[in-house]
Amino acid sequence: MDKALFNWINHLAQATPWMHTATLGYAGFGVVLFALLLLAGWWLARRHGAGMTAAVWAPIGTLLAVAVNQPIVAAVNEPRPYTSVPHILVLSAPSADPSFPSDHATMAGAVAAGLLLVNRRLGLLAMVAALAMGFARVYIAAHYPQDVLAGYAVGAAVTLLGYAVARAPLSWLLDRLLRTRLRPLLQTSPRTADRALAGRAAGS
Repeated sequence: MDKALFNWINHLAQATPWMHTATLGYAGFGVVLFALLLLAGWWLARRHGAGMTAAVWAPIGTLLAVAVNQPIVAAVNEPRPYTSVPHILVLSAPSADPSFPSDHATMAGAVAAGLLLVNRRLGLLAMVAALAMGFARVYIAAHYPQDVLAGYAVGAAVTLLGYAVARAPLSWLLDRLLRTRLRPLLQTSPRTADRALAGRAAGS
C-alpha cells in the first residue's frame, strides 16, 4: 500500500513538470513558513493575553520532537526511495540520512499540534501546511508516505505529551516573567488589551 501510493505520487510528478520548481522549493524551504506560523502564534497570544504558555511551548516542543526523532531514524535506518526503487523521477538532492520517519514531517506535525493549542484557526492553517509539506517530500522522492505519517505522529505526540508535562512549570515561569521587563514580549499593555476587548465586544 505504501509503495503503491508512492508510485502513484511519483507518476503524478512525472506528469506535472510545471509543479516541480514550486514543490521542490517548498519541500526544501517550507520550514521558513512554519517558523513564521510559530511567530504568528506568539503574536496572537501576546495580543489576546491568552495562550502564551502554549505559544512558548510550541517551538520548544518542535525542537524536542526533532531531537527525539533522530535516534528513531538511526535505529530504523530505512534507505531513501531513490536508492531502492528503480526507474523513478527523483527531484530531491541526494542525502546520506535515512528516510523513516521524515524530519520535515516531524517538524510540521509538531508545529501544527503546538499551534492548535494556541489558536484553532492558526492550528488548522498549520495542519494544511503540514499536509502540503508531507506531499511535497513524497513528490520529490525524498520519502515514502509511511515516513511522512510516522513523522506527523512523532511530532504531534512529543509536542502534546510534552505540553501536558511542561504546562504547569512553564506557566509558573511566564507568570514570574510578566513581573519583569520582559512583560512586553509576553503581553500587550493593559490599555492595549482593554481596547482590543472593547473592539471585539463592539463588533459582536
